[in-house]
Parts: sequence; structure tokens; C-alpha cells
Amino acid sequence: MSATTVRAWDGLCYGALGAPLAFVALPLYLLLPGHYAAQLGVPLAGLGAVLLATRVADALVDPWLGRLADRVLGTGRRAALGLAGGAALLLGAGFVALYFPPVQGAGPLLAWCAAALVLTYAGYSALGVLHQAWGTRLGGGLAAQSRWAGWREGLALAGVIAGSVLPGLAGMVVTVAAGLSLLALALAALSGAPFHASTAAAGAADDTGTPWTLPWHNRAFRRLFAVFVANGVASAIPATLLLFFVRDRLQLPALEPLFLGSYFTAAALGLPLWVRAAARFGALRSWGAGMLLAVAVFAWALRLGPGDAAAFTAVCVGCGLALGAELAIPGAMLAEVIRRAGHGQRHEGRYIGWWHAATKLNLALAAGLALPALQAAGYRPGAASAAGLDALALAYAGLPCLIKLAAAGLLWRSRQLLEPR
Repeated sequence: MSATTVRAWDGLCYGALGAPLAFVALPLYLLLPGHYAAQLGVPLAGLGAVLLATRVADALVDPWLGRLADRVLGTGRRAALGLAGGAALLLGAGFVALYFPPVQGAGPLLAWCAAALVLTYAGYSALGVLHQAWGTRLGGGLAAQSRWAGWREGLALAGVIAGSVLPGLAGMVVTVAAGLSLLALALAALSGAPFHASTAAAGAADDTGTPWTLPWHNRAFRRLFAVFVANGVASAIPATLLLFFVRDRLQLPALEPLFLGSYFTAAALGLPLWVRAAARFGALRSWGAGMLLAVAVFAWALRLGPGDAAAFTAVCVGCGLALGAELAIPGAMLAEVIRRAGHGQRHEGRYIGWWHAATKLNLALAAGLALPALQAAGYRPGAASAAGLDALALAYAGLPCLIKLAAAGLLWRSRQLLEPR
């Protein structure tokens, strides 16, 4: 395999795990707040506290998981597959428990939700960190890494599209069963995925005493991490508030599958275009263009109200196209930062552990801060006042646009440091 060539079968086998991880992530991160608040009657403030605490705890574990991934990948394929299988069992058990609680009442439900989330996050995080570190170790430079990321994120989009429409069409029993089946198939495919021939030797020579904080000595990583966090917060807030916006501001709960499906389908269609754009115009400029496109489209959501189905579908399509840039490009830029620091084939997991921790902290802050703030502003799911609905719109669309503009500015200011030399 050349430095830039990624064969379709190899890409499929490696990227397959992205599908069940994304399929599970949508009910786990996007649907869960609405399910526990609107359907099970859990107060927003209590739910926000549980989500904040469990997601922060999950994020703090990720750097350790990154170091574990380095060690396991350095041992060889069999050890890596063993870790993947154990993590999948934790993920499956927690996912089932999360959506089928055997208890009632706000207090017991919150306690059950917290315990199930800890179990689910443990399996999900271990699989996610291992999977991305596996792909990053395949090397090949920025062009090849964009293609590996394209396979991983493209199949993840297929999984998330299925996860966005299946709960509304078939219910959570079928959704959970489908997620577990996808997970088993993806693990089988991963056993045939490329595994860098020098990984075991590199792992044997790796200094196991290398600290978790190694990435923070890399100035380029620090700058890229800051951009990634700012952009991630801008994406996490609307992801947390989407169902509330659709149900109460737009009053179109029956169209949730349409909105989610159009968003992720557009992202899937746009993903290969962003991969090509990164190869032609540069990763940094392409990612920045994606951020600006997202802001230009998403700002229109502030103007929408009851019954604006067509307009919000258009917003979902435009934002989905912009999402393709965020899926394909940042991970490839991270791989290039690791390579240029001389840490390839040894310490990818340490970097990716912190990378995943940022994603979790973004989601934790979005849930832990936005939900209680909305409750204080007078918003109540299903019975919101005019002031509460206005606060919902500003939190859902206005604030994320401002944060994403700040992220785009920081990315542009960092261009001399992050552009490949």
C-alpha cells in the first residue's frame, strides 16, 4: 500500500466500527436528555447535573485509555481485538440498561441513569480511543489519513443516519437490538483490517513510563486542541438542545426523523467533497470554510417558529454539509501534528485520549450548563413560556454561532503553526 492509497476493502474493514459507535452515540448523547426529561419526567436541573458529572468523569478517564491503547496496540493485533471485545460487552450492557430502567420516580431514575451511563461510557470510550489510534498508526501522511478518517466517519454517518430514524420508526427495543448487531458485525470486520506491520516492534520499544501529559509539550497540539474544543462546544450545545427546539419552538415532534436524517445524509454526501477540498486547498482552509458555512446557515434557525418545517429542513441540510468538514479534517490534522512531533507509531493513543476527552467535556458543559440555565430562564419542556422559548432559541442557535466564529478566528491565527510544512 502506498503512502496515499487506501484500498476500499481495507477502508471498509477498518471503518466499519464507526457505524455502531455512531449508531449508539446518537441515542446516548442526543436523544437521552429528551427521553429522560420529556418521557420519564426527570427534572432538567437534576438531569443536567447527572450528565455533567458522568461526562466529566468519562472525559478524565480518556487520557488513561489513550495510554492503554498505545500499550495494547504495541502488543499486537490479538491484544487489540481482545480489548475491543471487552469494551463492546460493557457498551452493550450499559446501553440496554440505560433505555430500559426497572425503576420509577425522579430520584431512582437519576441514580439508575448515572450508573448506566458510567458503564456505557466506559465501553464506548475504550472502543473509540482504540479505533482512532488504530487508524492513526496506519500512517501515510495527511492525504492517506484524510482517507482513513473518511472511511471511519463515512461509515459512522451511515450508522448515525440509521440511529436517527430507527427510534421514531421502530421504537427503542428494535433500535437497541440493531445497535448490538451492528457492533458484533463491526468487530468481525475489524479483525480483518490493516494493522501496521511495525506496530508490535514499536510498542516493544515504547517507553511505558512516558507520561499522559506528553501531548501538552507539543505547541502545535495545544493550539489545535484549543480550536477543536471551541468548535466542539459550538456543536455540543445544539446537539443537546435539538429535540427541545423541535418539539417546543417548532412544534414538529413528528418530523424529528426527517430533520435528523436530512442532517446526517447531507453530511455523508458532503464528506468526500471535504476530503477532496482538503487535498486541493489545504486542511486548515477547508476546515475554516466549513465553520463559516455552518454559521451562515445555522444563524437562520434564530428566525424560525412553529410550523417552519421546510426552512428547518434546509438549515439541517446546510449544516450537515458543513459537518462533513468537521468529521474528515480535524482528525487528519491531529495525525499530522503527531507525525511532525516524531511521536508516530508510539504515542498516538496518548494524543487521542486527550482528543476524546475534549469531546466529552464539550458535551458535559453543554448539558450541565445549558439545561439548568434554560430552566432558570423559564423554559419547561412541553409547557414553555414565550420568554422561555426565546431563551431556547438563543441558546440553541445564537450562542453556538458566536462560539464557532471564535473557533474559526483562532484556527486562522494558528495557520503558520498548523499548516503542514
